Amino acid sequence: MSHGTRWLHHLSKLSSANISSGLIEKGQNRVIDASLTLIRERAKLKGELLRALGGAKASATLLGVPLGHNSSFLQGPAFAPPRIREAIWCGSTNSSTEEGKELNDPRVLTDVGDVPIQEIRDCGVNDDKLMNIISESVKLVMEEEPLHPLILGGDHSISYPVVRAVSEKLGGPIDILHLDAHPDIYDAFEGNKYSHASSFARIMEGGYARRLLQVGLRSITAEGREQGRRFGVEQYEMRTFSRDRHELENLKLGEGVKGVYISIDVDCLDPAFAPGVSHIEPGGLSFRDVLNILHNLQANVVAADVVEFNPQRDTVDGMTAMVAAKLVRELTAKISK
Repeated sequence: MSHGTRWLHHLSKLSSANISSGLIEKGQNRVIDASLTLIRERAKLKGELLRALGGAKASATLLGVPLGHNSSFLQGPAFAPPRIREAIWCGSTNSSTEEGKELNDPRVLTDVGDVPIQEIRDCGVNDDKLMNIISESVKLVMEEEPLHPLILGGDHSISYPVVRAVSEKLGGPIDILHLDAHPDIYDAFEGNKYSHASSFARIMEGGYARRLLQVGLRSITAEGREQGRRFGVEQYEMRTFSRDRHELENLKLGEGVKGVYISIDVDCLDPAFAPGVSHIEPGGLSFRDVLNILHNLQANVVAADVVEFNPQRDTVDGMTAMVAAKLVRELTAKISK
């Protein structure tokens, strides 16, 4: 049991004894307000600077969401955002994306820091409130033109509040390209409606996506397929990838909706390319397969996330951190305009 979990347990016992719920709630609200204020002011500063510079219609903006407790197996993704940032700026490579955009240009890539997930949870804030805090943080970024959120997870449960925020802020549903070994569309995996294995069920229930394309699937149950049919999801399994490759490398998404969201679970990749994940599933995409899909995608990409990198399993000289960072770099090129 982690320190935060023990603290929550003791807080629950106290609140049922002689500590008023009002006292606890007031304290929680102060922490929440302070957390959102930091995101708001950092986003405002970055937005003001970019508008003063001029020349940017969309700037990819990193926002870390270090949440791991909704994972059904390991919680290491909570430690991923700083490791991804470190790898993005690693001196072993240059600052250019493959398509020639310069990450050193703040009009291409900027950063507003992390949502302080663990600090908020340590105050006894439950997941209903926590999901709202994540959504509100994303909206605060989007309020400052030309910032567009590029989220560093964290487990895949974060995609639900992020997509909800993007859809609500833009005023309508979006198309989603989801690369993953798993469909993450269980109704409530192990009884947890916010499980990382249930995020896309919540997204589809909420009407936040018009189309959902899931690519790289190779660990899918009968429920995953049934849920896919229920929500009209376009599911592409690895067992038919050779047949589907041409279509997937020539996608055109987003016509008639508010934009396109890309969600990349690092375990979409074969573990030969990305061993530092919680759920190792052989038979996945190559890194170049993923880049071909991204580079050839015709879409107005308005936001994205990279999730489920687990630094605690990244034992090969930070290899998976560099892989996650490269995904972030290439998504930056797709978002920035």
